[in-house]
Amino acid sequence: MNKLIYPLLIAQFLSAFADNAILFTVIALVMKQESQAAWYVPALQSSFLVAFVVLAPWVGGFADHHAKSRVLIIANLVKAAGAGLLLWQVNPLAAYGLVGAGAALYSPAKYGILPEIAGHQHLVKANSLIEGSTILAILMGMGIGAKVADYSTDLALSGTVFLFLASALITLYLPVRPSRPAVSGSQFLLFFRQMEQFFTTPRSRFSMLGASLFWAAAATLRVMIVAWAPLMLALQNASEIAGLTLFLAVGIMAGSALVPRLIPLERLRRARLPAYLMALFIIGLGFTDSLWPARFMLFFVGLTGGMFIVPVNAALQELGQLSIGSGAAVALQGFFQNFTMLLAVGSYTYAASQQADPVLSILVLGALVFAATFLISLHLPDNQANPFKTGR
Repeated sequence: MNKLIYPLLIAQFLSAFADNAILFTVIALVMKQESQAAWYVPALQSSFLVAFVVLAPWVGGFADHHAKSRVLIIANLVKAAGAGLLLWQVNPLAAYGLVGAGAALYSPAKYGILPEIAGHQHLVKANSLIEGSTILAILMGMGIGAKVADYSTDLALSGTVFLFLASALITLYLPVRPSRPAVSGSQFLLFFRQMEQFFTTPRSRFSMLGASLFWAAAATLRVMIVAWAPLMLALQNASEIAGLTLFLAVGIMAGSALVPRLIPLERLRRARLPAYLMALFIIGLGFTDSLWPARFMLFFVGLTGGMFIVPVNAALQELGQLSIGSGAAVALQGFFQNFTMLLAVGSYTYAASQQADPVLSILVLGALVFAATFLISLHLPDNQANPFKTGR
């Protein structure tokens, strides 16, 4: 494993930590205005996700046409600017939207630089390290960010600005690698041409749609648990529900650590098996009515989900590097996964407004994940190292 992975791990950990700390800081700011809280918190999440969808045609090309290590620095500076605007009491929707724009730029550079650093042999392992450290950053950022924000939102925001800047400084240790030449013409039209090109092989379709399926299912399940846990487990407050979802995150970390030995890139078809198991565990969760079985079910949902998403991400990066560029491929992934997250969460929100039963909703989600896994796995070959060269 190239030792350059370690500065990247530290830099992206600090950035992801700050991403989640700032979310709970903004929520703390909004909760002080109780008349806005009911609709403003979902609007904040949407303003962050929408940036990924809207900017997708441009951020991938930007990451590929410039040294990715320098793009990571620029993205952190954009995030720091968004946190600074919150300190200056600019409208939270606009300021947090700017943080989302920085995150949208950061993602294709972070994942796009992995094939340059790790190479084919260690790419799955590098992805497992990235995913594991990201989950750890999410957990720590949520917990520490919320506690500091309860004490002082100004202190919390100042801390996130510091972390973004520290991440940018550590990124200076990463190499400045040559970039792809810029392509003339409309980036918007180029984005859709790249989409058409990338979807020409079963492996690339499986990687793109598989990643979107995972994140849409994860986002929807988190929302469903908020309604399901009080009904089935008699959990009464947000901290208890957050403690329940901790098992989901720990499961993802465990799955990310296990998968490099089980699913190499040459055997990508195996990734469909943990996806099927993830769907079955989601269905099992729907039938659970006590705390510890629910915790175990969520842990195994996360475990199988982590085993699914890591090889899918690795394949997407390598296939992108061989075709449209790894940064462009990750930007396409960002577009699809955030669009499907918005669509899935929006559909459940509408269903909940029509008094949909939480248990039935979880069972339907599991069935849909199972069916979607079957559909996106059709015609996926088991061993295909470079489909763009073989034409298969």
